[in-house]
Amino acid sequence: MKSLFLLLSCLALVLAEDELSVFVSGSRQFTGAIYNQLLVDNKENILVSPFSAETVLALTQSGAKGDTGGEIRTSLHLPDTEEETETVMKSVLPTIQSEHCTLVTANKIYVENEYPIKEEFKRVATDVYQAPFENIEFAKNVDAASEINKWVEEQTNNKIHELVKADDLDADTKIVLVNALYFQGNWSVPFDPILTKQAKFYTSSETTVDAPTMYKESQEFNYYESEELDAQVLEVPFGDEEATMTFVLPNKKEGIAVLEKQIDKVLETPKYTRKFVQVFLPKFKIESTIDFVPVLKKLGVEKAFDIFQADFSGIAGEKGELAIAIINQKTYIDVNEVGVEAAAATDITTDREGAPAPEKFFIADHPFVFYIKIRDVVLFEGRVLVPEH
Repeated sequence: MKSLFLLLSCLALVLAEDELSVFVSGSRQFTGAIYNQLLVDNKENILVSPFSAETVLALTQSGAKGDTGGEIRTSLHLPDTEEETETVMKSVLPTIQSEHCTLVTANKIYVENEYPIKEEFKRVATDVYQAPFENIEFAKNVDAASEINKWVEEQTNNKIHELVKADDLDADTKIVLVNALYFQGNWSVPFDPILTKQAKFYTSSETTVDAPTMYKESQEFNYYESEELDAQVLEVPFGDEEATMTFVLPNKKEGIAVLEKQIDKVLETPKYTRKFVQVFLPKFKIESTIDFVPVLKKLGVEKAFDIFQADFSGIAGEKGELAIAIINQKTYIDVNEVGVEAAAATDITTDREGAPAPEKFFIADHPFVFYIKIRDVVLFEGRVLVPEH
């Protein structure tokens, strides 16, 4: 079976207004749907990049015909037609940026030597997704995997390794589409490392672990208390506040499960007010590998994976010649005093002299949900059950 691989690589965490609003609305629904699927039988920290998945799958649907393309667009909550989707993506991709953060979103298409790609797909890949093509010999699977992985490492500041395994590739592989996403942002006002102390983090109401916990004296933030979610919501900006990281902390120490059942509401931007908040936040790192094939099948993408039904004739060949074999995503995030690289306790001091008195306390000493966004587009979403650093 000739195969088409979609490989996503991303790192802890960029429209004409009509296009932006269309994309944001659909992306939020897709993000919530993915997160719900990842919750099934998962008792670990979670990190996923819906934006990376959307980008490479939107590129793929440009060459998918009939029901194959329709299923992808429906599952991703993209516009109804291939042409409308391309218009939206062409507007979105160049504008998800912030001059105070580093965001690299790069696409690349590896094609088997002499395999004939259709000119219209080449045009869309180049003009809309800025995705260059490179010929490669997949039968030499060790060399091919090494070459692809080297490119991914370069795009992600050497944080994502071995996205492709040699065993994933063989003489039947015809195309590999890769999206690499790298985000690095410094907090508008960094945490003082001197104030970082070991503190208790409740993994349950009765069980704790010690975690290096950052402290920020009273500072003005966007803040919201949700009765519906029974949670506090804190938005911490990077630079000029176009890029932000949002922390959603259930009021109850074991409230994460109830919170996650309302993930669509968690992702909605609340009616913030500006409050002076004293913040206690654990440092954490998360590395994750996600097989998107079962996730997408649960969301209704079926024909794309079936060689007898898949129609990628807009990319190459005829219906039944190509099908998706693998969709992998690797993610990484590092949250620390300086910022993010996509990357209450007795020891912690209270107000420093001269700081405004806090109106609210945000003490993240138990499991919480977080997401990073630029201009309301969610780049990364996850949860911390146990802060590991």
